[in-house]
Amino acid sequence: MTSLIPEENIIASVRYWLSQTVIGYNFCPFARRELVKNSINYRVSSANSIENSLYELVEELQTLDHNACVETSLLIFPQSFDAFEDYLDLVEYGNQLFERLEYTGTYQIASFHPDYCFDGLESDDPANYTNRSPYPILHILREASLEKALKNYDDPESIPQNNIELAREKGKAHFEHILKQAKKAKLD
Repeated sequence: MTSLIPEENIIASVRYWLSQTVIGYNFCPFARRELVKNSINYRVSSANSIENSLYELVEELQTLDHNACVETSLLIFPQSFDAFEDYLDLVEYGNQLFERLEYTGTYQIASFHPDYCFDGLESDDPANYTNRSPYPILHILREASLEKALKNYDDPESIPQNNIELAREKGKAHFEHILKQAKKAKLD
């Protein structure tokens, strides 16, 4: 049961996944810099409902508002949103909250889940592993930083297709192995 896993091990799992998958396969060409700069905030949620999760999301937005040295935040849900459909509801409510609090254009949510499945793809398509993570995660990005990074990247429109092709080339078993290893990771 994930609720028994120490918070530092959950963070270690996510850091391992980031380094081995997101950064290791350059799925996000901008992530390496933030990992190296240690400008990623990791928050392990104890919420077990959408309402409580949204309160924690607001707290993370406030953390970003008041800490310019924190570039991005990962709100990790080890105890809830195991069902992908429930997680998608959380993402939708999160986006609505951004609108209501007038954060649209300031921050955006990128979504990651252990059972992530892109619309129109089969669940076993390796392309889904570009967004599969050890735990459900809301990744909060600063829009201005993302726009700046995209301006300095040749052909940013090619990123999703390149990721899909690489994920399919590596295959499902490869990424399953990384996720399994991530769950065993411990902080140094």
